[in-house]
Amino acid sequence: MAEVVILENEHSAGDLAASYILAAIAEHPDVVLGLATGSSPASTYAALTRRVRAEGTDVSGVRGFALDEYVGLPAEHPESYREVIRREVIQPIGLDPARIHVPNGDIATIAEASGAFEQAIAEAGGVEIQLLGIGASGHIGFNEPGSSLASVTRVKTLTEKTRNDNARFFDRLDDVPTHCITQGIGTILRARRLILLAFGEGKAHALAAAVEGPVSASIPASAIQLHPHVTVIVDEAAASHLQHHAYYRHAWQNQPDWAVRLG
Repeated sequence: MAEVVILENEHSAGDLAASYILAAIAEHPDVVLGLATGSSPASTYAALTRRVRAEGTDVSGVRGFALDEYVGLPAEHPESYREVIRREVIQPIGLDPARIHVPNGDIATIAEASGAFEQAIAEAGGVEIQLLGIGASGHIGFNEPGSSLASVTRVKTLTEKTRNDNARFFDRLDDVPTHCITQGIGTILRARRLILLAFGEGKAHALAAAVEGPVSASIPASAIQLHPHVTVIVDEAAASHLQHHAYYRHAWQNQPDWAVRLG
């Protein structure tokens, strides 16, 4: 069973996730982080920015790998994940851009991009902490329902629902790419620790299916149940469909003195 932490709000959740990351940086200044995009990790990045600046943490050695990228979208496009990571993670926190890697969505080199990204992760020694969000359909990264639980980084076709959901970031639906390159579920599961974040009632059904339902390709995020070191950090609304929410609260509030607790 994953460790599930139910907190009052997204701000508290982001601060807790940031605590885990800062502890990893303190232990290994060149730690490798898995970086998600979207709204779910925003409070974590905000907390990291605030605390790195306040505490004077040296993050110059931190390395990172993004989860995914659109195929065929110019790298300088404001909605390319390369640009989003630069704007929302690298610059505010003060990371070294040369140490942060995003899958290459350039059509000219797309045939080699997946293998190159997998190799880069392996050569870095693997991801220590992988941040994850969860989609309303249960997807993680761009691993849509039906994705193989053993999948590695690869090119995928986005569902029309995902394209419609992401159209709000573009001028029109036709501007949303049809294809993406994404870390696979198998790639994600190789990280040594997973931190999944979910907020709001809209994520409640998918979260309950991922944490307490059967492991199934129909709910790609349910693959986290196969990982030995998972922390799921959610607000009250996202936790509203969890069957064992009382136990999760009890377990978090009654950690023994010898357990490592951050936050």
